[in-house]
Amino acid sequence: MKAIAEILVIEDDARLSHVFAVTLESEGYRTLEALTGQRAIEEVRTRNPELVLLDLGLPDGDGLALIPMLRAHTAAPIIVVSARESEADKVRALDAGANDYLTKPFSVPELRARIRAALRGGMGVSHAPGQDLTFGDYRLDLEARRLFRGPELVPLSLTEFRLLAALARHANRVVTTTGLLQETWGTAYQRKVSYVRVYMHALRRKIEADPAHPRYLLNEIGLGYRLRTSDGR
Repeated sequence: MKAIAEILVIEDDARLSHVFAVTLESEGYRTLEALTGQRAIEEVRTRNPELVLLDLGLPDGDGLALIPMLRAHTAAPIIVVSARESEADKVRALDAGANDYLTKPFSVPELRARIRAALRGGMGVSHAPGQDLTFGDYRLDLEARRLFRGPELVPLSLTEFRLLAALARHANRVVTTTGLLQETWGTAYQRKVSYVRVYMHALRRKIEADPAHPRYLLNEIGLGYRLRTSDGR
């Protein structure tokens, strides 16, 4: 089963980057690779990955300085993977916006566990296989990228699914229009406010019994949108 998560590996050692890619893809993740900080920023801006693995030793700058640059374009979890062991480096990385810090050398099982934990925290709903988000008669399978109404598959375009998944990551919490644009289309589209309105209208027509009076896809006037689950938590 193909996982939804796409992971950006920022590592200047091409051999090690390939090892990361093979390891992650064997777990079902999709991978992007960047050997420089500049390339990493471009990948984040255009591909909007769900998680970033960052080595601090890069040829075009220090990885610590890159973290806030990445943070300006993505809310995805950032896990620093570095041979630097000092407490000061760890603190600086976390203060700069990283979510976790893994010191080389490390075991593959530990890397997998850190990634699973980061994705769970970043999505706001469980990412583990077999655990889906439910609301009303609907079941959203984030891993398989499918929405079901009872046993029936609800046909969604890729963009519709990405928008719904962005709301699911923050279930029952308001997500700003800017946040939805970034998570669904990428930073380059942050001024395309009409995109959210158009695709939200399309989603409501497919999900809501009465699109004019939605039960699940709520518009919080002046703030953004919220996916309300059936239990209201």
